[in-house]
Amino acid sequence: MNAETPKAEELSLPQALLLLATNDKNGEAELPVVVLKAALAGAILAELHLRGAIGLQGKHLRATGNAPQPDFQDQLDLIRDKSRPHTPKRWVSMLESRAELHRVYEGMVSLGILEHVGEKRLGLFGATRYPEKDHAPEAAILQKIQAALGGSLSDSRTTALIALLQAAGLLDRLFPAADQNRVRQLVKDHWPSRAVTDELRMIRLAEAEAAT
Repeated sequence: MNAETPKAEELSLPQALLLLATNDKNGEAELPVVVLKAALAGAILAELHLRGAIGLQGKHLRATGNAPQPDFQDQLDLIRDKSRPHTPKRWVSMLESRAELHRVYEGMVSLGILEHVGEKRLGLFGATRYPEKDHAPEAAILQKIQAALGGSLSDSRTTALIALLQAAGLLDRLFPAADQNRVRQLVKDHWPSRAVTDELRMIRLAEAEAAT
């Protein structure tokens, strides 16, 4: 890791989530885009919550007045400026965005973690891929998750990431031997990941109804 590459604990939850959800070699997402967008929206909520910028009041999400890191100021402003509060699940639905996926990816390109690779199809630029350039941040994140799943004391950022990976269906792929009792213990009270799970359930129900 060079001096300019951030340490694992310095990456935001959206950055860490996308890093783990992207194939190191070919730079393609390991999840369908609909799942990735919902998981990223949940990760943004989780990041804002960790930074004290939002919190739950009953069933609704509200801004607290504290400032997050500038990366997610737009999302915080949306939450703050809404005339009436919404549930976390509703905010996941409202914050889902393909443009935000690319913005977070490009942020990691600027940090030297990923590379931007554009493919040409029929003379036009098609899908963009983000293969890994520096594996050290991802390796450090995986090590922290492995330690937490193994029973070590887990910090709030690692716990949140585990919960988001579980909601997205990635945790079992990355750690197939994980103790499921330990996983449930870690993720049970994490409301952003529950919001992702609820949103994905509704999407799948809508898809199933449309197919019949």
